[in-house]
Amino acid sequence: MSLEVIVLAAGQGKRMYSRLPKVLHPLGGEPLLCHVLRTARALRPDRIHVVYGHGGERVREAFDDDSINWALQAEQLGTGHAVRQVLPHIEEGKLVLVLYGDVPLVSAASLEALCEAGRDGLAVLTAHLPNPAGYGRVRRDPSGQVIRIVEDMEAGGGERSITEVNTGFIAAPSERLAGWLSRVGSENSQGEYYLTDVVQLAVRDEVPVRDVSAENPWDVTGVNKGSELALLEREFQKRRALELADRGVTVLDPYRLDMRGEVEVGSDCMFDANVVMEGPVRMGNNVQVGANCILSDVRIGNNVLIKPNSVIEKTVIGDSATIGPFARVRPGTQIAEHVHVGNFVELKNAQLSTGAKVNHLSYVGDSSVGERSNVGAGVITCNYDGAHKHRTVVGDDAFIGSNSQLVAPVRIGSGATVGAGSTITEDVPENALALGRARQRNIQGWKRPPKD
Repeated sequence: MSLEVIVLAAGQGKRMYSRLPKVLHPLGGEPLLCHVLRTARALRPDRIHVVYGHGGERVREAFDDDSINWALQAEQLGTGHAVRQVLPHIEEGKLVLVLYGDVPLVSAASLEALCEAGRDGLAVLTAHLPNPAGYGRVRRDPSGQVIRIVEDMEAGGGERSITEVNTGFIAAPSERLAGWLSRVGSENSQGEYYLTDVVQLAVRDEVPVRDVSAENPWDVTGVNKGSELALLEREFQKRRALELADRGVTVLDPYRLDMRGEVEVGSDCMFDANVVMEGPVRMGNNVQVGANCILSDVRIGNNVLIKPNSVIEKTVIGDSATIGPFARVRPGTQIAEHVHVGNFVELKNAQLSTGAKVNHLSYVGDSSVGERSNVGAGVITCNYDGAHKHRTVVGDDAFIGSNSQLVAPVRIGSGATVGAGSTITEDVPENALALGRARQRNIQGWKRPPKD
């Protein structure tokens, strides 16, 4: 029996107090719905159907994927009504799995077990929660069989004390599910068609109702308000950090490492506290990242040292490079092997060749720096004339003295030296010394003006 997945993503998320549809709120740098779809695809279904609702065009636009069948729930009439919008698109003889776009941490293993249990009847995913408020309670008969799901709004006093809850995830053959939903009514306090009512109907039809229990409550925790999303974020980040630790990466504090989006880390790497990685990040082996660093869309080679408080974005870093502390590396920068970029250095759209050094308090933008060249403290490449950007090119083995300004467009030849404090406006030939500063005058007998 082949599988088709329905993801319910039509909820307005009023308690999020946001114009952004709930399923588009980020977890780990990706929309909640993205996590659910990734897990669904791991099950290899024939097709995935997403039910969207009011304002849901933004959801469709965020997932430009022709393989998804989008079904509009124009009126918010409950989860049973939402599933009804999809069933006409599903043939008989299919196994249907219902997921939720705001429950991002559900595991593929739990869903595989649920699908297996639902092939000849109805399967529900349950969980035991210390605080079951807001969840439907699982009612069982004396033999332990599931006989009913009571929604939180409909639960009586005794039922509210039940800690086993319905997660909302179900699996059933398509023809059975369609038949049950055609009989579900809206005679309840919300005037909605509850998907959970199919449990009672299955019991009446003497169809087996099997339950699969989620081992970790976080796996079935949904998002209805900002505080819940914040707690899920921390759980998600902790899991990713511990996964790295189990693969040989040193994580000094798993509660203070954030990975957002696609992150690939090699072996024997080390992360200090408060490191944020925003994918795509691809990192080789033996990379050390100091505290309070932000890495965004970077590719890092092997044996790289990134010292504390550095911010690096849209950059390629070669093997055995050293960056920081307090370095800012902006988009378009390429750093080759054995390059040193030191404290309070800013790079933008710069190419630093093998062995180059920019160690102190410098700005190098729209520039190429040759192999083994040294850029001294306080050097600035003046790349912007107020209207256009211009490029500075420094050859191999050049030396740029401290507190110099290189006014682009300009070329510094290989082996050339720029004396400290120079303003260079013309090209410097290879192996030449360039001095572009005023002659010093010493005035004897000069006295400083007295204070009043």
